[in-house]
Amino acid sequence: MIDTIEKEDPVISEEEAAQYDRQIRLWGLDAQKRLRGSRVLLAGLGGLGAEVAKNLILAGVKKLTLLDHEKVTEDSCRAQFLVPVTAQGQNRAQASLERAQNLNPMVEVQADTDKVEDKPDDFFLQFDAVCLTGCSKDLMVRVDQLCSQHNIKVFCGDIHGYYGYMFSNLGKEYSYVEEKPKVVKAAPDSSDGPEAKKAKVDPNETTMVKKTASFCSLKEALEVDWTSEKTKAGLKKTPLDYFMLHVLLKFRTDKGRDPDPLAFPEDSLVLKQIRDDVLEAKTLSSDLLSDDFISYCFSEMSPVCAVVGGVLGQEVVKALSQRDAPHRNFFFFDGRKGNGVVDYFGPN
Repeated sequence: MIDTIEKEDPVISEEEAAQYDRQIRLWGLDAQKRLRGSRVLLAGLGGLGAEVAKNLILAGVKKLTLLDHEKVTEDSCRAQFLVPVTAQGQNRAQASLERAQNLNPMVEVQADTDKVEDKPDDFFLQFDAVCLTGCSKDLMVRVDQLCSQHNIKVFCGDIHGYYGYMFSNLGKEYSYVEEKPKVVKAAPDSSDGPEAKKAKVDPNETTMVKKTASFCSLKEALEVDWTSEKTKAGLKKTPLDYFMLHVLLKFRTDKGRDPDPLAFPEDSLVLKQIRDDVLEAKTLSSDLLSDDFISYCFSEMSPVCAVVGGVLGQEVVKALSQRDAPHRNFFFFDGRKGNGVVDYFGPN
């Protein structure tokens, strides 16, 4: 992938070098060239999608395709800063296009108004990375399996009230480089003593270290067997957000939508029942996830979109530039506490 991109776009123009000067200083010219040669699909232009789009466009990818068949509503205008308030009733991707393009004219931004579920497999294979927001579990699993077979990086994310998450799958053998302080060996003629013979870290010099990481699929991450001794032992370290994600994904599958604040009493009862069913199917107690989560998982909240969108956008940038260690595989954010948790759920 790296060699192909560099052959397609081996030179960054003087104008681009000036535009991306700070980034080039931060992660190097080679990383910026990889970004500059990358094509990304972003499905779902809600509040989270807008944040991710902003971050990718400012980072300087080659092309970003905004895919969304939904219409702009009054609610979406509150959390989505790319659509003007006068755009209600218009397609969200199309309405987001002008402001998105104005963020960075050097990036080609395209709007696609089709429904992501209707796209054939070949459509996804033209991209270097696919980012899905606001999508069903079945679609995310389908796209993840398809892209994994073709070495295409996959990201998923969502916002539910105070809660947010992201998932990434960069493949079984993802390679990247990480900047580390340089270790300096002691000189042969240094003073006597054990301390003098030890290697020391020079804070003024760094070196690039090549590393690899392995990712599991979304299907594997969601289908953890909680009856095994290994997973039982790790249950206490597993964030409750992981199980809440299962509940919210099943709600979306069953209802074809997310919990609606205007239907809070009815949807609250449905969420409780789904919670019980989901945890029972995993042979876990319903007490694991208290009723409190229901009060905090309605609608998209702009501050939560900004935090999770920042993390998700940065993970896409890191993956495409192949610079710095990635998250594996989930990142969960709880806006009530203002913190994020990173966890890895692999096959047993």
